[in-house]
Amino acid sequence: MANFGLFVRFTLREGAGEAFDALMRETTAGIRAHEPGTLVYACHEVEGAPNQRIFFELYADHDAFEEHERQPHTRHFLTERAKYVEKTEVDRLQPYAGKYPTGAEA
Repeated sequence: MANFGLFVRFTLREGAGEAFDALMRETTAGIRAHEPGTLVYACHEVEGAPNQRIFFELYADHDAFEEHERQPHTRHFLTERAKYVEKTEVDRLQPYAGKYPTGAEA
């Protein structure tokens, strides 16, 4: 299995944290319910940086990521986030070593 991952840092507009977090809770509910190929979708606040959010996303493979991108809840998030996000930084990750929820090794 060739896992595929993303590390995403969002810098939120001043005062947008609560609304962005509500949007994320709605989106992650859809991910949990409809995306078996999304292995990890973890959203984090950053200690000492109230306008920062970090996401770690791990997919079974690139096809699972593409399926994630096609989902209605993801499309809704991608449209709505512009109201709350000032800057987005994305790193695409190619795992090479570690422990994964599937038990697979990189």
